[in-house]
Amino acid sequence: MSEAPGNEEPLPLAGLRVLDISSFIAAPAAAVALADFGADVIKIEPPVEGDPHRNSFRNASYPQSDPPDDRNFPWQLDGRHKRSIALDLKNEDARTILDRLLRKADVLIVNFPPPARERLRLRWEDIEPINPRLVYCSLTGYGESGPDRDRPGFDITAYFGRSGILDSARYEDGPPGLSLPAQGDRATAMTLVAAILLGLRRRDQTGKGGWVGTSLYANGVWANGTSAAGAVIGARLPPRHPPDKPRNALTNLYRTKDDRWLQLLMVRDDRLWEKFCAVIERPDLLADARYAGRPERRAHALELGADLAPIFAARTYSEWEQALAGTGIPFGVIGRLVDVIDDEQAEHAGIFADTTNPEIPRTVNNPIRLGFAKPRPAGPPPAVGQHNDEILHEAGFNETEIAAFKKAKALG
Repeated sequence: MSEAPGNEEPLPLAGLRVLDISSFIAAPAAAVALADFGADVIKIEPPVEGDPHRNSFRNASYPQSDPPDDRNFPWQLDGRHKRSIALDLKNEDARTILDRLLRKADVLIVNFPPPARERLRLRWEDIEPINPRLVYCSLTGYGESGPDRDRPGFDITAYFGRSGILDSARYEDGPPGLSLPAQGDRATAMTLVAAILLGLRRRDQTGKGGWVGTSLYANGVWANGTSAAGAVIGARLPPRHPPDKPRNALTNLYRTKDDRWLQLLMVRDDRLWEKFCAVIERPDLLADARYAGRPERRAHALELGADLAPIFAARTYSEWEQALAGTGIPFGVIGRLVDVIDDEQAEHAGIFADTTNPEIPRTVNNPIRLGFAKPRPAGPPPAVGQHNDEILHEAGFNETEIAAFKKAKALG
């Protein structure tokens, strides 16, 4: 039985059986979050090469080591806790195995486009007769219906691009903003987890399974929800000005002496202006008519920004942190990931987790925190088909049947 480290009670999802027939990246990440808290996740992947996501770390857009090495950190992140069975889902003998697994499963996660699900008989209407208590969770790029239902979607195109996020995240007259690998996928994974848990709750109430799901497109608009809700009524974001041309100099970015960026966020400058001038050791600004009140500071934002830029550039971020801490003036650093790794607060927030994999001894935790359980420590992710025989025996197949499946190339 899966137990949380330091806890006497079982992990909250212990005993839950999840079939993961998905790749790239939100859906597998959702399965990992369930596995972290005790679910038995069976990864169903193609024979030989396995899930294409196993090779994502070779993608030039992913972080690279110097010198390059073969430590597969994305697969450690998205494959942990899972057991692997390699099935050729186009093979009828493999379908016999899949149907047996489906009958004993609680959850199925799939993110193939609708036409592929139809060809492989992986739609909810195909699965419901096999196991009507199953919670069937699907992810699409753009939704389960409509003119773009069959269009492949990735987070950069569906979550960030079409949702308007990248257009919103740019300076006036500049190119669209940038996204990094799988950022939208990981946020969407948490929506999938919520949908699955709602489906399981409904099953507790009614005894019935059913379809749950979401799309990358919907999650992108939800993430951009404040701007999207404004757009619905005709409201628009004002153009974003670069730091040297601020609309409001007191909610602006400033470069510090050590080439860091400090985000000043003094939205209540009516209350904090006098204190701010004292902290930056410029009491003379209090007597400057251009900055006498909020309207004046807004009207003269360019001049005020020009006055503040050399002030912030004269000290390191650490020095500014000491000066501003405890004053009530909101500020923050534009962090770098190398800082986060050694950030004491990240440790307290449970952001990283140790593994028992000597090649990758540390990875990123899912963001869910429970007062009664901790995610279980992760070992190495599985090899392709590593648990074929184990899973088949659990499903009730004997050695003769397993040998026949291998001969028929249903298994990898």
